Amino acid sequence: MPLEIQIEKKLADFALDVSFRADDGPLSILGASGAGKTMLLRCIAGLERPGRGRIALNERILFDSEQKIAVAARGRRIGLLFQNYALFPHRTVAENIAFGLHSLPPADRTLRITALIASTHLAGLEQRYPRELSGGEQQRAALARALAIEPEALLLDEPLAALDTHLRSQVEAQLQETFAAYRRPSLLVTHNIEEAYRLGEQLLVLSRGRIAAFGAKEEIFRHPPNAEVARLTGCKNISRARPNADGTIEALDWDCQLSARDASGKSPKYIGIRAHHIDFPDPSSEVISGRNVFPCWLVRRSETPFRITLFLSFVAPHGESSEYHLQAEVFKQKWRHFRDLPQPWRVQLAPESLFLMPD
Repeated sequence: MPLEIQIEKKLADFALDVSFRADDGPLSILGASGAGKTMLLRCIAGLERPGRGRIALNERILFDSEQKIAVAARGRRIGLLFQNYALFPHRTVAENIAFGLHSLPPADRTLRITALIASTHLAGLEQRYPRELSGGEQQRAALARALAIEPEALLLDEPLAALDTHLRSQVEAQLQETFAAYRRPSLLVTHNIEEAYRLGEQLLVLSRGRIAAFGAKEEIFRHPPNAEVARLTGCKNISRARPNADGTIEALDWDCQLSARDASGKSPKYIGIRAHHIDFPDPSSEVISGRNVFPCWLVRRSETPFRITLFLSFVAPHGESSEYHLQAEVFKQKWRHFRDLPQPWRVQLAPESLFLMPD
């Protein structure tokens, strides 16, 4: 049941101009704030009208500027889930879920509501009002309402953004369960990189209204097509690059020569490595094997409950300088093995972890 989108719409600072096809299963749409993500969903849902283009769902045309077709939002059979839940405050959970089911016979309506309450883990909350629910319960009720009409596509706009960490985990688990059973096009808008990766099977990266990358999430994260996509997918280490005659790459911003996998015959403009791929060889070893091993000094660090981010320089810091070359992320268990050793430490940028990018 494919969802096909080819639309253009002028916005305040740029134009939304996208063309892609979403097949059955969840697609994460990742991008910075203001990239056009929400506007894209609103155009698909029929809440906004594109300037030109075409939208089709299961070969049913929802919008076509040339044929002058624009199906109203209520006739598109698309379920919507918003960041702020958008529940009717004067209706109970059961009444919110039943809102779009007036055409069903009462017995069928009751059966569907009962099934949705069970699948979204809302049993016992049917007669409560939104103000009597937690944020996670409100979002699950909104999800049940979106699914009640048996939509042919599901659109989710930052559904976890308003939740605290504990509730976010609960609702994320609910969404994974829903996606596994739903198996129709599901578009999830987010600016959270980890959320996009966990929930989506495919990934679309949007930048100022245009598609910067689209495809399998693993491929985009492992081999971003350009520096912008690398940044948008969370890469903290990107350097300008220049190829050398001997097949190595000069990382101009890191001031080092690197061996990279598949570097031969390429003329990259940038080279990158993700922070968690930077390794610290065993400090007890007298001989460090492998390529791309360099001495490094710690400029500063920051920590979370389980990880340490290290800001590293390939030259000894002078005075109060805060300049650094790389960010590395390590688990605290690994950090304890070398944190008290004298500097410089040794750091390794494995050739297979480096990725080369054009301009």
